[in-house]
Formats: sequence, C-alpha cells, structure tokens
Amino acid sequence: MSAASPGTEPATSVSVPAYDDAHVAGGKRVLLAKPRGYCAGVDRAVITVEKALEIHGAPVYVRKEIVHNRHVVDTLRERGVIFVDETSEVPEGGLVVFSAHGVSPAVRTEAEERNLRTIDATCPLVTKVHKEVNRFARDDYDIMLIGHEGHEEVEGTSGEAPEHVQLVDTEEDVEKVQIRDPSKVVWLSQTTLSVDETMERVDQLRERFPEISDPPSDDICYATSNRQVAVKAMAAECDLVLVVGSRNSSNSQRLVEVALQAGARDSHLIDYASEVDEAWLDGVETVGVTSGASVPDVLVMELLEWLSERGWLDVQEVTTANEKISFALPRELRSDSGTTRSSVR
Repeated sequence: MSAASPGTEPATSVSVPAYDDAHVAGGKRVLLAKPRGYCAGVDRAVITVEKALEIHGAPVYVRKEIVHNRHVVDTLRERGVIFVDETSEVPEGGLVVFSAHGVSPAVRTEAEERNLRTIDATCPLVTKVHKEVNRFARDDYDIMLIGHEGHEEVEGTSGEAPEHVQLVDTEEDVEKVQIRDPSKVVWLSQTTLSVDETMERVDQLRERFPEISDPPSDDICYATSNRQVAVKAMAAECDLVLVVGSRNSSNSQRLVEVALQAGARDSHLIDYASEVDEAWLDGVETVGVTSGASVPDVLVMELLEWLSERGWLDVQEVTTANEKISFALPRELRSDSGTTRSSVR
C-alpha cells in the first residue's frame, strides 16, 4: 500500500494533544478524527440523485441504497426517491440510478432490455477496479478478489468476469481457491476494506502463490485508508471511540475494528447520538469520534453536542491528512450547472 493517498496531502505533523492541567485534574475531552465523513465518491453519488430529482422530478429510482447510510437514504426517500433491489422493479422506461457501489454488466444489460433510462453513480475508484478485472481477464489471469461476500461492490466487480474471479473473504477461502497457471494470478480488493486485514489476506495468498501479482495501484479507496490512519493516530489515547455510521457500511465497521486493534479500550458503531448507551461512558475521560465515508457531518456535530451536554466540552481535532479530491458528475448530468455540493450533509 502506498504511503500517501492520491488526492490528499499528509498533515505536516501528527500528534495527539496532551492533557492540559484541567485534564490532569480529571477533565474530559473529545479527540475528533480528521479526515472523517463524506468522501468524494459519496458526495458525487448523493449529488447525482439530488440533481436527477431536480431535472426529472419524482419519482427517481435507485438500485440498492445509493450509499450505505440510513440518514442519507431516509432523507432522499422523503424527497421522492424510490429504492429498489433490482431493476426489474422499475417501471418500463423509468429512470434508475446505479449506486456508488457499482453494478455488473448483467444489470446494465437488463436495464437496457427494459428501456430504462440510467444514470451511473458508481464511484470512479470502484470503476477503476472493474477495469482492472477486465484487463486481467482479457490476459487470462485468475483473479483473487479480496472482499466481503454479499457486498454490492463485490457482486458488481465479480460480475465483470465471473469465470475469472474467485472471492477471498476469509483465511479458509485462501486455502480453497484454485488456479491454472502460477505465473498468471493477481489479487484485487474491495475498496472499503481494512488495510491491515487486506494485507494479511495478501500475505496468505502469497504464501500459497509466490508469483501472485499486485494490482497496478492501490484498490483500497483513499478515504477508507485515510480514515483508518486518523483513527489509529488517536485510538491508544481513547477510553472509548464512537464511530458514526450504519451497520451495512463496510468502511464504518472497519473503523470500529481498527480502533480496537490500535489500542482503544472500547468502540461502538452508531447511526445517531441517541443510540449511545450512557453506560459506555462510565469511567471514560477521552472519547474519540470519527465517521464513515458515507456519513454527513451533521450527525457528527449532533454527537459532539450530545457529549458536551454530558461534560465532554473540550474537542481537539487530530488531523492526519487534508483531502482535496473531487469527482466530476456522471456524464448524463454534466451539462446542467446546478448543485455542486450535496445538500444532505
């Protein structure tokens, strides 16, 4: 994995603020991770749906959840978005948006056969992995896709070349995969995994297949990696790390795991501040706060307000990178000069 992620600048220095006199006397503090929250791909996807509503009016159909966040999905549903599991649920000739997680060629074909109008909100970094699958499949490689079974992104990526792709989720999967030519094996990965867990799988694969090739560039998203680095920087100082994010968000779940692995005494995933169990705060002085890449910052601000009402008034930001990346809207929407920033924030 590369030391610096494209589209980001490393912080000039990274340090966790030391306790001041008040803290020595038993005060409370919050360490707030930066970067956190929305990534460029999520912002692009949410804007895409908002602009589709603006241009075409309700209803706008979205295949699966546009991003894995309950608040975002509920807000868009209130505005006239209808979320469906499959394109077969969209009326003939209707407008459907493909989610940020991407879809397989079979889904695109089905939409075309039903004369659906489509807007593709697939994250460009997911599209990059799809292109890698196609490239290696054309060269007749066996592709080891490291990812979580059943995740929409994995289903879309595998669907690019199902005869070449084998999913590697667990250590047991590493032992099960079969290859044809040891010199033509490559590993690729889901974009929202834990960097450390992914490299553990890679090491296991390399032990079986010493000639396995690496992807041309990191597949794990810059935002996923950056948010994990920020959590690692503060976790050892935290009695509790609260991660704002939804249960079906892979990158949010990974932040909880990373926090615990990096030394946090406890960590929990919550959608809203109201979900915090006050028993979690017993004996806690330092609370770490971060959020997944599909989480609007308003939810983090609400959590900070909730904590302040209970004595955690001192908020100190821990910055490990400054993100500057942005993505162009899908080509179907670029001619319109409306929204450039999501309103679901």
